[in-house]
Amino acid sequence: MAEEPVDEGDDETPEEPRETSEEPSRSDEREPPLETDGEGVVGHDPEPSESSFPEPDDDVGGISTPPDDEEMPLADHIEEMILRLAVVVLFGAAGTAVGLLWASQAIEYIWLNVFPYEIDQVPPPHVYHPLELWLTRIKLSALLGILIALPAFVYECYRFMRPGLYPHERKYYLAAVPTSVVLAAVGMLFSYVLVLPILFEYFTFYAEGSADIAYALGDTFDLIITLTGFLAIVFQIPLFIMLAIMMGVTTRRWLVEKRLYFWAAFAGLSFMFTVDPTMMAPILVAITMILLFEGTLLVLKWVGRE
Repeated sequence: MAEEPVDEGDDETPEEPRETSEEPSRSDEREPPLETDGEGVVGHDPEPSESSFPEPDDDVGGISTPPDDEEMPLADHIEEMILRLAVVVLFGAAGTAVGLLWASQAIEYIWLNVFPYEIDQVPPPHVYHPLELWLTRIKLSALLGILIALPAFVYECYRFMRPGLYPHERKYYLAAVPTSVVLAAVGMLFSYVLVLPILFEYFTFYAEGSADIAYALGDTFDLIITLTGFLAIVFQIPLFIMLAIMMGVTTRRWLVEKRLYFWAAFAGLSFMFTVDPTMMAPILVAITMILLFEGTLLVLKWVGRE
């Protein structure tokens, strides 16, 4: 049997089309890897934005920044604070120097008017060590220096804090400056006209019939200066309460609920800063603080602030 001829054409397979050089290779399509330094891309310039920092009045994380708030080095803050405190010290030193010129006349006037006697019955002061008179003059003059330096201190504090204050906080602070000075003067006048006469009358009644009272000049004026200065601070209570409520720090309702805690704090402060073995001076100061506190709450209730 004859073998059939094999058709060579049937064994040929079609050739696959070869890639031409015109088609881009995958390796050419890949971009080169970017180099980074752990914080950003090196050599890659992003499109510039209009501003990389928020505006002063913009909200940053839900908190708005004051309009004049600026970043300053700590050394600049400390330098500014020292310079402003130096201005306050200069005002106080000038007031003390002026007070020394009339310190003797002031001592005589206060001594004759603070006791509950007629002028011819006022007991004379007693000096028990050589420097007592001079130290009393300096202390009384320093009280005048503090009165003069107080407005300068409040103003310099405002200038130091002004860049970090919002406009409404600046308004409250500027209104508080003259109010604070007036309240301090009222507190000193209240001490001189009402508290000190009551206190010395009680001292006289307490020792009458038991011993002859010999008032020491230095100790007596230490009590007068301490009580007068402390009441100047005590009379700031209404201002502190009003500022705290207007700035949203607290509410009148919360203060009413916690009033007994405030009463206890007032009593503790009065016994701490007005040392008196008879306990009369701290009692008078504590009553004054409580009355100022409750009176402020009544005024707030009357004006409708809760």
